[in-house]
Amino acid sequence: MEGLSEKSLLEKGLSLFSKGEYKKAEKALSEVLEINKCSVKAIFALANIFHIKGELGKSLKAFKKVLELDPSHTDAAVSLSVIYNDIGEYGSAKKIFEQANQRVKKKVDGVSFEDGHISKKFALKHHELGDLYNTYQRYDEALFEYNKAVVLDSSLLEARVKVAKVYAKKGFFSKAFDELQRLQNEAPTYLQARVALGVLYYGRGQILEAQSQWEKVLVKDPHNKEAGMYLNLSQTATETKLT
Repeated sequence: MEGLSEKSLLEKGLSLFSKGEYKKAEKALSEVLEINKCSVKAIFALANIFHIKGELGKSLKAFKKVLELDPSHTDAAVSLSVIYNDIGEYGSAKKIFEQANQRVKKKVDGVSFEDGHISKKFALKHHELGDLYNTYQRYDEALFEYNKAVVLDSSLLEARVKVAKVYAKKGFFSKAFDELQRLQNEAPTYLQARVALGVLYYGRGQILEAQSQWEKVLVKDPHNKEAGMYLNLSQTATETKLT
């Protein structure tokens, strides 16, 4: 990447990071820091890469550096607090959380913001961590993180679907069914719960129940590709068995 400007390297590094090409992203972002050691965007992206790779020491150092350069960087504060919490340094986690929350309150003149804004950011971070644990089949940790996300932000319905899916992977099918049915009752317009419930029924051999769920989704959203795909696949499989 010799000859590229700081701006071009940063854009390339951030693009690679968004695509999950972390090794290449780390190289590009490191080159940004050779040009400008105070690039907050590059340091923040590198901190996230270190976190994803499990290099917590380097990640902590990088997130701290971001906050030194930009004390109002809420995302860095949230990430730093999450790491402290996960490694058992609850006092440090609480301190960072409170400092970030106070900064957000000061930004919103005359409005009682409480910690809702920060909580949503925490929820998203726990959701991301849940996805990471789930990818590596560390289901207990994934459940822990998804449930944290739900507690912090009850509107994060996707996390509740993922809780059910992890329960199913662990063989706790009754818990998975309960979670999805409860979500379906509480948020009837959230069709992803019905799609997932159909998959769960299908996996248990309850074909008609599964198809019923997907058909109900398609009544409300005829262009729902996921429900349409599952319904077609199930019908094709049934027809094949009959011939």
